Amino acid sequence: MLTTKTLFAMFAMVQLSLVGCSKESSSTGSGSGGTAASATGATGTTGESTPAKATKNLTFALVSHANAGDKFWDVVKNGEEQAGKDLGVKVTYQGSGDPQKQAQLIDVAVSQKVDGLIVSMANPEALRPSIQKAVQAGIPVITINSGAEKSAELGAMTHVGQTEKVAGEAAGARLAKKGLKHVLCIIHEAGNVGLEERCAGAKRTLEGGKVVNLQVSVSDLASATSTIAAKLQSDPSIDGALTLNNAVAGAAVNAIAQANRPTVALATFDVDATILQNISAGKIFFAIDQQPYLQGYLPVTFLNLYRMNGTTVGGGQPVLTGPGFIDKANAELVQKYIQQGAR
Repeated sequence: MLTTKTLFAMFAMVQLSLVGCSKESSSTGSGSGGTAASATGATGTTGESTPAKATKNLTFALVSHANAGDKFWDVVKNGEEQAGKDLGVKVTYQGSGDPQKQAQLIDVAVSQKVDGLIVSMANPEALRPSIQKAVQAGIPVITINSGAEKSAELGAMTHVGQTEKVAGEAAGARLAKKGLKHVLCIIHEAGNVGLEERCAGAKRTLEGGKVVNLQVSVSDLASATSTIAAKLQSDPSIDGALTLNNAVAGAAVNAIAQANRPTVALATFDVDATILQNISAGKIFFAIDQQPYLQGYLPVTFLNLYRMNGTTVGGGQPVLTGPGFIDKANAELVQKYIQQGAR
């Protein structure tokens, strides 16, 4: 697997080299380029898309499964927009928590003949026809965040994100090391396969203990608080909770207080300023950071490279952006980057 530091170093060097070549070509008036290698290989792309002769006037569209106002996806969008500025390409962002509406947004992007498509796949089957339509139209597709296991099958060039299986197992192992025996895994989006994989991973590594799933809705945090509190009050054997979203982590903090169960250890996926404050205050044990900024920045970079010279990344394997752990030891360091909208 490629590490984040390695990726940045590699792509910075490649981008600088290629930009230099592009400028040189322009100044000589050759106007050539576009002699790219085949972009098929193990990535599952169709190879029907011919790399462009230049990266000017390119438009890349990102369509996520998130509704407006989701802080996690705001950071993804920040990364996408910064990459667009850095590379001189146009980027767009749209999202919907309704899989059918997300599929429609993808269809619109395909009809507009965008130069590259970035898609999160919380519900891969609902998006399958639309993504395959994009691939068949010769539009390179990169999946991000959710859906790594289905990415190549649907014809995507690569996947950028953390694999939910690995992240869930890492969370379970750390909770086991703390000595927890009965953990609630709180799912906030019904049908999101990525969230279910996180809980399944935690179950595999919480040795000697058990993990029980609890369904709530991220769209109704007050209800989520009540549901979690009721569960904690009804079962005193629960000694831990794992939330899969930063907003729901806030609801869990309130639920633990409401249920008067201060010894319940809370861990979460995803990070924001409030999460860091709760980590520093000892209310959250740790947070898993999948670095959403990278999930916006890297796909634009990859698509741009593909359009410049047919470069593909990953070799059929996902490019990992996590999991990384944030706890009291490094919370202060991460805080300044969150204030900048980059974490």
